[in-house]
Amino acid sequence: MKRFARLQTRMLFLAGFLMLPFVPSLAHAQVSVQIQLGVPLPPSPTLVVIQPGVQVVAAYPEEVFLQGAYYWLRRDGGWYRSSRPDAPFDVVESHSVPPALVKLPPGKYENYGKHQTKTDEKASKNQKKAEKHEGKQGQEH
Repeated sequence: MKRFARLQTRMLFLAGFLMLPFVPSLAHAQVSVQIQLGVPLPPSPTLVVIQPGVQVVAAYPEEVFLQGAYYWLRRDGGWYRSSRPDAPFDVVESHSVPPALVKLPPGKYENYGKHQTKTDEKASKNQKKAEKHEGKQGQEH
């Protein structure tokens, strides 16, 4: 009887051992992709407000925005995020990017400066005037 019990124990052990590859792992893998910017940002870059709550790093060859608590980089159609301008940027899935940033036209804010802000403000005012004028003409007819 003891011999049968030992054989049964060995068989159960062997069966359990053979089943290990088919049991899902309890450990979770975590992958993080980071990039370094080609031209490093200073710890306190010059920022230009481009709309309420959104700023862009001035005179920088790539589009780096400050929105909320994060710096956001748009590169090759993808988005990256960092808590500091001088730290590595992590890849971010597109659904995690703030809508205000997604709506910005790609490429417009590369090497952006204060003189462009004034030009943009003037164009915005002219557009609003034109829309207001069209609205008045539509009411006259």
